[in-house]
Amino acid sequence: MSYLSAALTLFLVMDPLGNVPLVATLLRKVEPTRRPRIILREHLIALGLLVAALLAGPPFLHVLGVHDHALTIGGGVVLLIIAIRMIFPSQGGVFGETGIEGEPLVVPLATPLIAGPSAMAALMMLRSQTPGSFALWFGALGTAWAASLVLLLGAAWVSRHVGQRTTAALERLMGMLLVLISIEMLLSGIADYIATLE
Repeated sequence: MSYLSAALTLFLVMDPLGNVPLVATLLRKVEPTRRPRIILREHLIALGLLVAALLAGPPFLHVLGVHDHALTIGGGVVLLIIAIRMIFPSQGGVFGETGIEGEPLVVPLATPLIAGPSAMAALMMLRSQTPGSFALWFGALGTAWAASLVLLLGAAWVSRHVGQRTTAALERLMGMLLVLISIEMLLSGIADYIATLE
C-alpha cells in the first residue's frame, strides 16, 4: 500500500466531513472560544489511541494467534459496515446516538468518532501489509490526523459555507470510495488465506 492510498484510507475512515455536524451538536452548549481547544485536545487523545493501536495492536493479535489475513478480512468487514452506514446514515450518524451531555472528554469525540474501531483496524492492517515501514505508517496517520483536525476546527465555516446537503452528498461519496477500499481489503485477505492452503 502506498503512502497516498494509506493516508486517503485513514482520512476516509476517520470521516471528518461526516463528523462536522456531530461536532457542532456536541459542542453547541460550549462557549465558542473554548471549542478549538476541545477539538485539539480530543484529536491529541485520538492520536495517542491510534498510535497505541498501530504499535501494540498487531503484536497483541499475534499473541492471540490472529493471522494477518484474518486481520485484513476483519478490517475489510468493519470498513464495509462503516462505509454502508456513511452511504445510508441513521439519525444519530455513523456511530449512532451518543447520549452524552456537556463537554466531551475522550468519548464520543476522541473515540469512536475520530479514533474508532475502523481506524484502528485500518492501521493494524496497514502495518501487517507493510512490515517495517515506520515512515509510511506514521506519515499516513499524521497526514490523515492533521486533515481531520483542520476540517473539524473549521466545522462552523464548513457548515455555514458548504451547506448540509453538500456535506451529506460528499459523505456519501466518501462512503462509496470506502466501499471499494474495503472490498479490496476483503479480496486481498481471502487471497492470502487461500495461498496458505496451497
